[in-house]
Amino acid sequence: MNDMTASTVSKNKRIKPAFWFVVLGSALWGVDPLFRIILLDSLTSTQIVLLEHVILVLFMAPVLWKHRTQLKQLRLRHVGALLFISWGGSAFATILFTKGLELGNLNAVLLLQKLQPLFAIVLARWLLKEMLPKSFGSLFLLAIAGTYLLTFGWTLPSLQMSDFIQYGSLLSLGAALLWGGSTVMGRYLLGAVNYETVTSLRFILALPILLAFTLTERQIWSLPSGGLDVSLVILNLLLQALLPGLLSLLLYYKGLSRIKASYATLAELSFPMVGVLINWIAFQQVITVTQLIGFMLIWLTLLLISRQQERTAQPVSAP
Repeated sequence: MNDMTASTVSKNKRIKPAFWFVVLGSALWGVDPLFRIILLDSLTSTQIVLLEHVILVLFMAPVLWKHRTQLKQLRLRHVGALLFISWGGSAFATILFTKGLELGNLNAVLLLQKLQPLFAIVLARWLLKEMLPKSFGSLFLLAIAGTYLLTFGWTLPSLQMSDFIQYGSLLSLGAALLWGGSTVMGRYLLGAVNYETVTSLRFILALPILLAFTLTERQIWSLPSGGLDVSLVILNLLLQALLPGLLSLLLYYKGLSRIKASYATLAELSFPMVGVLINWIAFQQVITVTQLIGFMLIWLTLLLISRQQERTAQPVSAP
């Protein structure tokens, strides 16, 4: 085996795990409610996200310092992409989606969120010039069908056109666009710097805008008075910051650095799958047969994409 073939084989071995890194990182987002429930009794959502980012910055600032030489590789377009994923993906999108749920029709808001992978695929084709395989359309439809069954089952939501053009639905659409775009911008950045640097900068740059949001909110900080309750709040805050926050994004960006953004946006569908499982295990919300079918369709999509990547990367024998 010559050096070129050996290099190709080595690269092939890395591709399949990279896809599952994105799946695992996205799946960790589904455990967020386990920690958020206790925190919401004492803090607002904005306060929680701010404190979470303070913890994350404390952990990731030394990492950024270690990789500080990579900052010289960033150009103005890279700074724009960083602001997009930190301000747009982390801050604005979450606020838009929350407001959308508050002001719009719940079914319309959830349906519009199903457009997120489509936004990411279109942007990846436009900005990153990614070419999609012939079977990708079928895999995309299979994944969307599975996600729909997880959310709505076999029934069709009773919606009118006015439900989709109201203010809350438009906010949800904006959130889907920002989240889909963040996947593409993250993949773009990983062409210039490593995943540790991208993760660090995402948290650090989001901190000022979150601080501004918190000050604008003008909500009183009402931490519990008892020592045990305060300890529980601190413990949950740490776990939320380190598991669905830090660890999830490190895994996510590590995988994203080696796969296409269009594949990654379907790998992110592990998030709603885990959300359903968490609701079943922790909050006793029984999984229906329809949700189980949706779960299996999404899992089948992930397996097929992983296999497809493996076949695409098969080494060609040297003559």
